[in-house]
Amino acid sequence: MTKRVLVVEDNELNLKLFCDLLRAHDFAVEPVRDGREAVARARDFAPDLVVMDIQMPHVTGYELILEMKADETLRHIPVMAVTAYAGREDEERLRAAGANAYVSKPITLARFMTAVNELI
Repeated sequence: MTKRVLVVEDNELNLKLFCDLLRAHDFAVEPVRDGREAVARARDFAPDLVVMDIQMPHVTGYELILEMKADETLRHIPVMAVTAYAGREDEERLRAAGANAYVSKPITLARFMTAVNELI
């Protein structure tokens, strides 16, 4: 059965890169450009994994992780935080919010896919 990944990323190039890479590895992908739509799309798409950008306009990935982990129907879905801010305190804060993995930008394709495969 094909695994499903919701990709929440406001940067078009990163969104395309993540989605193309996941599709090349036979994942079904649902892209979300606006974080304000992420929780509703997660409910509709029922992903096996969420790839979450942290720095987005309107709502942060940190806030979305907290919201998803507080939702009974979504809390079981692993979340991989992806961010350009790679400080140790950032990783600890995201993991405390419920992120299951943390990948810093710029990503390496191998590291990204390793993290995805470890979570699914």
